[in-house]
Amino acid sequence: MIVENAVLRRLRGGAIAASFNVSRLRTVEVSQIARACGFHWLFIDLEHSTADLDLASQLCLAALPTGVTPIVRVPEGDVNMATRILDGGAQGIIFPHVDSAAEAERLVRACRYPVRGTRSLTFPGAQLGYQAMKAGEAMKLLDGETLIVAMVETPEAVKNTREIAAVEGIDVVMIGGQDLCSTMGIPGQTSHPMFVEAVGKVVDDTRAAGKWPGLGGVYDESLLKTFIERGVLFFLGGADFAFLMAGARARGAFFKTFDKDPA
Repeated sequence: MIVENAVLRRLRGGAIAASFNVSRLRTVEVSQIARACGFHWLFIDLEHSTADLDLASQLCLAALPTGVTPIVRVPEGDVNMATRILDGGAQGIIFPHVDSAAEAERLVRACRYPVRGTRSLTFPGAQLGYQAMKAGEAMKLLDGETLIVAMVETPEAVKNTREIAAVEGIDVVMIGGQDLCSTMGIPGQTSHPMFVEAVGKVVDDTRAAGKWPGLGGVYDESLLKTFIERGVLFFLGGADFAFLMAGARARGAFFKTFDKDPA
């Protein structure tokens, strides 16, 4: 028995997978909130948040029974954190700032079991329903439900996308939209022709390698529609803090219309 990775099922069927990004919320209810709002996976961010490994594990474990796939972004190159959070309930790892195939190969080796990699097998965890099974069977099942994502965030990475995507064990190549724009010298300009061209190259190179293209850092719905039509399937859907601020500002603006000048 293993908890299926719902995002892998969607991608294999050609469907979009969009995340609910967790950076501020500290409650295990977040996966149920994400599901109620129509999102497919949790993006648990350990690169740009103060969350620790134990909290990330609690969020992952709470998500597993909901069908909302818990995927964790670790700090750049941190394979130790990656393997620990996989043991702690994550069904996928996002590695930021991957510039070359050599980097991608090192990250894959750490997160895949032998013979493809060097990851160490521990006691049966939540992904296996805490059921004891033979080591070979457990490793095969876990590898088959683990999603590994390489983020491209520089012009060098865009140039090397075809080689990065071709690395066995990489499933998704995801553009970090804001960082890529910044390193291209067009910060925040996700509609700029240079950025759009770069997205197109990453999509084409990734699909040519038989992998799935992804995109983060772009939240304008008209732009998202363009990139969906271009072939992107794996998306960062929006952050908890942004959702909270948008809803709260709208309600605050409503009440402000009833303000009266002090007498």
